[in-house]
Amino acid sequence: MLQNGRVFYPIGYGADPTGANESSDAILQALNDAFNVQSGLELLPGVKDLGGVIIDFQGGNYKISKPIRFPPGVGNVVVQGGTLRASDTFPSDRHLIELWAPNSQKLKRTDAIKIDRNYVFNDVKDQTARTYYEDITFRDVLFDSGFRGGGIFVIDSARIRINNCFFLHFTTQGILVQRGHETFISSCFLGQRSTVGGDPGEKGFSGTAIDLASNDNAITDVTIFSAAIGVLLRGQANIVTRVHCYNKATAFGGIGILVKLADAALTRIDNCYLDYTGIVLEDPVQVHVTNGFFLGDANIVLKSIKGRISGLTIVENMFNGSPARNVPIIKLDGEFSNIDQVVIERNNVNGMSLKSTAGKLSVAGNGTKWVADFSPILVFPNRISHFQYSMYVKGLPRLFVAYGVTNVSDNVVVVESDRAVTAVVSVAVDQYNMVGEGNFVM
Repeated sequence: MLQNGRVFYPIGYGADPTGANESSDAILQALNDAFNVQSGLELLPGVKDLGGVIIDFQGGNYKISKPIRFPPGVGNVVVQGGTLRASDTFPSDRHLIELWAPNSQKLKRTDAIKIDRNYVFNDVKDQTARTYYEDITFRDVLFDSGFRGGGIFVIDSARIRINNCFFLHFTTQGILVQRGHETFISSCFLGQRSTVGGDPGEKGFSGTAIDLASNDNAITDVTIFSAAIGVLLRGQANIVTRVHCYNKATAFGGIGILVKLADAALTRIDNCYLDYTGIVLEDPVQVHVTNGFFLGDANIVLKSIKGRISGLTIVENMFNGSPARNVPIIKLDGEFSNIDQVVIERNNVNGMSLKSTAGKLSVAGNGTKWVADFSPILVFPNRISHFQYSMYVKGLPRLFVAYGVTNVSDNVVVVESDRAVTAVVSVAVDQYNMVGEGNFVM
């Protein structure tokens, strides 16, 4: 049967559900017929509303030797229920399914930089390109790239849903989104190799599970179990929540979540589980990392590209690691000279070194000098923006003692008195600057 109402079955067009024979042309013919359904309605200008037409793989296992590339100008479509596997001749630079119009210019590798053995594209902010696809849903599909290319490529599209899907054996990206808006990826599993952790070949994992060079997208309830980079964010206003990354350990060069859009990331990473692999933020501007769990010395690296950090919030996360290594929860990679509105505090640690942009210390002693050293805890070197201090003198309630701060440098505050006393000095400092606020204290 070719179709039942507006449900189209590739098996009816000759697709082989056993995977023994090549099925690309049959699947493409089923798509062609489905996309010729007429409703006379449009979604976005130039995008036909197909009324919810369904491409149903009926639980089949289909071998394909070329991408299933959607024609431009279609929307309100569902693709569901089966497996696509790349053949031995599938092109290694393509994806199993592509929402890619002929007029859309894909970002080229010549525009990319190399990280490890993986190419990642430059920052993408232009959202003026035309939209060719809208309201297309992929659900309950397994994408097996056969170590030849990637899973899904989406470009110049709006409101695409990838739900309850499984991605295996990609060498480029499991999911690649370029330009466009609002691709929602939820309840998916992605991995280059099938593993539950501790894989003997983990050091060799490559590829990127999810690469978003696009704005306003959401990744929710996703597990990434093998890839060099779990999630790569190169667009603005994206949210990542309830994502578990154990794709490749930091010790082997892996990155769980990489935010590359320097100067204006506008990114929210909330309630994620970084499992032996961490987060790297390049020149983060308006980035929030909250409510996360970092296991196995996983931490957050702030990487300097132009030396700027602004509007960064890292709060209320849990970090767990090895006391023998005492890895800092926040690490600086390079120097930052332009810093404002950074809040890193209210995190808790076990077996790792706590880092914060605020600190409190009490120093007790008998003498004329008390030294409060905040260098082990403060994130940025030689940078105290504000301080408060007080002295409690023991045993001499009627004696007036003159005291004050005599030096603030290298994240150390020195308080001295005019006479020797037994006292406790309490000092509170922070590294928070408003925009335009000068750093008068060093």
